[in-house]
Amino acid sequence: VYAHHSHANLDRTKVIVNKGTVVKYGWSMPHVYIKVDAANPQGKIVRYSIEMIHPPGMLERGWTRRSLKKGDVITWSGASDKNPSRYYSGLNWLEKSDGTRLTLKLHAEVVMPSSDFSGLWSRHLSVPKRYLPQDDWPFTALAKENIDNFDGSQTPLTDCINPGPPKATILPYPMKIIRNSDNTMTINYEGRNIPRTIYFDKNRMAGERSVQGHSVAWFEGEELVIETDNFVADRWGTYTGVDSSDQKHLVERLSLSDDGLAITIEMIVTDPVYLTEPVTIMHKVRKLADRELVQAACTVESAKMYLTSQ
Repeated sequence: VYAHHSHANLDRTKVIVNKGTVVKYGWSMPHVYIKVDAANPQGKIVRYSIEMIHPPGMLERGWTRRSLKKGDVITWSGASDKNPSRYYSGLNWLEKSDGTRLTLKLHAEVVMPSSDFSGLWSRHLSVPKRYLPQDDWPFTALAKENIDNFDGSQTPLTDCINPGPPKATILPYPMKIIRNSDNTMTINYEGRNIPRTIYFDKNRMAGERSVQGHSVAWFEGEELVIETDNFVADRWGTYTGVDSSDQKHLVERLSLSDDGLAITIEMIVTDPVYLTEPVTIMHKVRKLADRELVQAACTVESAKMYLTSQ
């Protein structure tokens, strides 16, 4: 499941099937969700929270913001919370009263390869989920203290705060690369609306510091190299549980692979506040069918649902 948090609170061996009435259908970042009034095991009508994945991922699975509406009667199946007092579940499938059936299975799409890095991309299915900090990185004392006190609920996404790169790139949400001209390229992170401009001019003056930083790029053969600095301090700006400072320096090396259907990305991060030496993050993204970006607003209700739903 593509998510900003793990679903360790769900008991995959305890799958429920229930029927109820939709009270709310939230098409928002970082998770689409449904609120349903349905009977609990004791027969009492309670409000269930069904959490799914982000809007871009839902589109890949045949859902839209109009798939459900308040008042729809649905039957659904999903893993339930390990805490029996919480009416919270995942989703395997859902069926509406008219027989329409929705699942979280990917729909087949026609995907065209890229020859210049442009297009819509998402985390490759071969890339492991990154819900925990790295345990073998050369951390400073400050970073080690943060890691020792790590709690997944501290992710900035629960406050609808979007980190910059490299964390922005390795999140499971799509990104769109646009070759605007010979002078610039834009990387727009879907659902987050934080466009990042890449300049093909090493002499380009940096503007104000930001979570995206100031990026310049050049080609070394077929490899695209992007160098970025001029950051601000950023919560989890480097990796899960690893903050970054305004001294962060990032070099990304992008190479097309799989006949233009994937990009392999090597990211080298230097940050003396949190790392005693540079670290390398390897990542890979897969090409998606081209479409317009989805910029659904983040809501704290959606972001904190796995923590707060009763």
